[in-house]
Amino acid sequence: MGSERERRRVAALREYHLLDTPPAAELEAVVRVAATVAGVPTATLNLLDDRRQYQLTTVGFAGRQCDRADSMCAVRLDRGDFVHLPDAREEPDYRNNPWVDGRLGRIVFYASAPLISPRAHVMGTLCVFDGRPRRLSAEQIGRLEDLAGIVVAFFERRRLARLSAGLNETIRAREQWTRTVLDSIDEAVIAVDPASRIALFNQAAHRLHPDADLVAGPAGSAARLQLYEPDGRTLIPDDEVPLVVAIRDGVPVRGRELMIREPGREPRSVLANAAPLRTADGLVTGAVVALHDVTAERARQRILEEAHERLATANAELRRSNADLANFAGAVCHDLVAPLAAVGGYLELLADPDEPSPRISGWVESAAQAVAQMRDLIDALLDHARAGSAPVRSLAVPLNDLVVEVLNDLDREITAAGARVSVPGPLPVVTGDPVLIRQLMQNLIGNAVRYRHPDRPPSIEITAAGPGVRIADNGVGIPPARREEVFDMFARVGDRAAAGHGIGLSSCLRIVERHGGSITVEETPGGGTTMTVTLPGKASDSR
Repeated sequence: MGSERERRRVAALREYHLLDTPPAAELEAVVRVAATVAGVPTATLNLLDDRRQYQLTTVGFAGRQCDRADSMCAVRLDRGDFVHLPDAREEPDYRNNPWVDGRLGRIVFYASAPLISPRAHVMGTLCVFDGRPRRLSAEQIGRLEDLAGIVVAFFERRRLARLSAGLNETIRAREQWTRTVLDSIDEAVIAVDPASRIALFNQAAHRLHPDADLVAGPAGSAARLQLYEPDGRTLIPDDEVPLVVAIRDGVPVRGRELMIREPGREPRSVLANAAPLRTADGLVTGAVVALHDVTAERARQRILEEAHERLATANAELRRSNADLANFAGAVCHDLVAPLAAVGGYLELLADPDEPSPRISGWVESAAQAVAQMRDLIDALLDHARAGSAPVRSLAVPLNDLVVEVLNDLDREITAAGARVSVPGPLPVVTGDPVLIRQLMQNLIGNAVRYRHPDRPPSIEITAAGPGVRIADNGVGIPPARREEVFDMFARVGDRAAAGHGIGLSSCLRIVERHGGSITVEETPGGGTTMTVTLPGKASDSR
């Protein structure tokens, strides 16, 4: 316990920073007064740490340090009492001290008043002594104790002044740090005092208000700071300025959009977030606002809105144009079918079996083939128009059942080609329009039969491919460089020109895309083409 107490005492002494600083003139004056009060020629102000005694200032002799073990003041230091020795040579605990027996001095009379800090630590003594016996009166002892109190008060004043200077330096450093932080951010920050006068203004705020009056009060602040509604035309009332509201009502203001229109500068759109500043007991002492510049965001927003409007207009025009094209294609195809039917009828009349003529029969057969090709082209155009314009229903479509129906429709063509069509496993149930998906499957299976390889019988395998179907044939195939091209309108690749119009795969692509799916072309191992169609999964409600 004693060693811990001594450690705290020495730590308290060192807080005063007395051992490494020269004595002040006031302390020298106090020591002189102490010598006068005691009526002795010599006096000193002694400080003691854990190892040595320091004579901070002396009167009547040249001071010097000594070990703490040799110090007279250290003998009864821990008691904290006034020591009065008329003749130290007669005191058992002093008579052999080096300052008494001649090794360091020949002190006879000795008196010391302890220097006790406000936290009750004895830091040293105000000491008076003489080379002959003396006795102090009670009044003299009282005055010496008063002088010791003055010394401690001086020590304490110096300590507090040093702490205050350090605190002020800390405050200045913190203020500089705060200013640096505020000036380094892009948010404009403005703080005001209780009278709504601006007290803090960072660099970003200065850029927004380069000519603002930093002294004026709240009156006319909207006009002075050029604060407008987001329309940039209506000046904000003074009582609706976010800082004023935060001080007046004591509540935060969040996301208040303003426009700042400084003369000769580009208008700036900002979002204001203001909050009151309060003391610990809740008293409003000001307010602070952060202004987030959203000028670029508002410009982008306007551009996007204008782009959306243009896009909506373009989409509406595209839908109208598609509808017009579909109606036009339907009307044209309808108007072409009737004349072709008439031509076909006349050609049948020309083919008179009673008067056969090889030459005329050849012409009639060629014309009839041309009519059939025209009918096929018209049917393909109608299918393409329907694929792009018909409403898409969302129903559950079992592909197994649908493929069976398509194979029945294509039975004559499959039989004529000697083709083998296999469905080795179950096919998925997809979501879509049954009519359009049937048109899709009929085109793909029909193509696989139609574009067969001349050196081998056609073989077609239809299998599941996740949420879709894969149709693989062993036909003539499609060169890799032209696999994307086959989906273009009227596109014909290689010898396909002899068998089609280049419309079927384009219609397939339109159907798949309108269902939110995809279609890809790959080579079948061993030769041929594999078409993979991905469609949405099973509908939650098939009706």
